[in-house]
Amino acid sequence: MAEITKLRHLTSAGLMDCKKALAETNGDIEAAVEILRKKGQAVAAKREDRQAAEGCVLATTNGNYACIVALNCETDFVAKNQGFVDLTSKILKVAADNCVKTLDELKALPLEGLTVSEKIVEEVGKTGEKMEIGSFEWIEAPSVAAYVHFGNKLATIVGFNEADVDAQVGRDVAMQVASMNPVAVDRNAVPQSVIDSEIAVAVEKTKAEQVQKAIDAALRKAGINPAHVDSEDHIESNISKGWITAEDADRARQIIKETGEAKAANLPEAMIQNIANGRLNKFFKESTLMEQEFVKDSKMTIAQYLDSQKKGLVAVAFKRVNLNED
Repeated sequence: MAEITKLRHLTSAGLMDCKKALAETNGDIEAAVEILRKKGQAVAAKREDRQAAEGCVLATTNGNYACIVALNCETDFVAKNQGFVDLTSKILKVAADNCVKTLDELKALPLEGLTVSEKIVEEVGKTGEKMEIGSFEWIEAPSVAAYVHFGNKLATIVGFNEADVDAQVGRDVAMQVASMNPVAVDRNAVPQSVIDSEIAVAVEKTKAEQVQKAIDAALRKAGINPAHVDSEDHIESNISKGWITAEDADRARQIIKETGEAKAANLPEAMIQNIANGRLNKFFKESTLMEQEFVKDSKMTIAQYLDSQKKGLVAVAFKRVNLNED
């Protein structure tokens, strides 16, 4: 059940679909996600964002350096306590003042006569809750910007290729990252493994659609409503309701089998690849920061927005930490 729950969380697919996918993959979560996506059962395969149960997330900048600190705790009651927020802010300031590059380095820095780690332990003694730095992210660039969303559960930082970027422009792009959760700054930064996976899913989905179109056309030609025979459960239910006969059901099963096999064996490879490439481009436009539609003006992309503000201006890096589910 724990594996099924995790898979449902990642894909939003149905309980039985998740159970079947896990059985088919012998419990391999990643393989099960791919199966559900290829079958169209994963409503939205959620990205594995940095998450924690409760806590406070803050971000700031110092010159060409920006960082995010997430201090985790067990309950939202403690997370909203001003003392807990203040401690997160102090840890963030120590990180920014020292342009920290690693979590271990941050934990060892001095804070009010103790190390950061010791200061967190001291706070644990006050609240009785387990606490830890759940996330620490940083970037350096000619210009940087930071954004903390209302409620201190989500923060982003962004780096740009040019110095002296207008503060509002930087904030706009940092808010874009918070809102649209891109997977990479541009298509060149998307890992090849992700691209390969997207292409594989697109190819399988396109093939399945082409086969289904052929089956639906053949069923209609035979006088059978495809919606009445799209699954065994529907077939049995519709027979009991009198909407189709047992003979119709048998004829539909034969059409589905024969037409599906014939179409699958004769799919035009070039067309399939073209459609799959189109879907990959759609993925880039929806999932990479520079190609996403600007949330404040859907008539332009982030790339176009930045170029309109300063010729040649582009985002070169970003980090995003979210304690809530996307």
